[in-house]
Amino acid sequence: MFGDARASAPAECCGLVGGRGASALSVYPLRNVAPDAAARYEAAPPDLFAAQRLMRERGERLLAIYHSHPRSEDPRPSASDVRLAFYPEAVYFIIGFTRGGEGVLGAFRIYEAEGRWERAAFRVVED
Repeated sequence: MFGDARASAPAECCGLVGGRGASALSVYPLRNVAPDAAARYEAAPPDLFAAQRLMRERGERLLAIYHSHPRSEDPRPSASDVRLAFYPEAVYFIIGFTRGGEGVLGAFRIYEAEGRWERAAFRVVED
């Protein structure tokens, strides 16, 4: 996810995380086709459908949706992120960067219908 965010900057990146149970197994980068990709994200529909199909073939389910806020040292959901969060069962990861270029990862539960979000716990396990 950090590699995708770095490669996409200054535009926002976006993608999916698939897995089994609570364990993430795969990252599916998607093209951001938003008209203003530097300020928001919109996954390319063909990429989204292909990633979901591949997840099913691998026996995975959607665990998380990620995107970046490349100019944020404290990434958190924007009003647009909350309004467009249509998967309440997914964790939403938002990637930012410190002024020194170090990646920062925030995890959130976003409730679009209620117009709110809360931080979500996560643990990174290195292979």
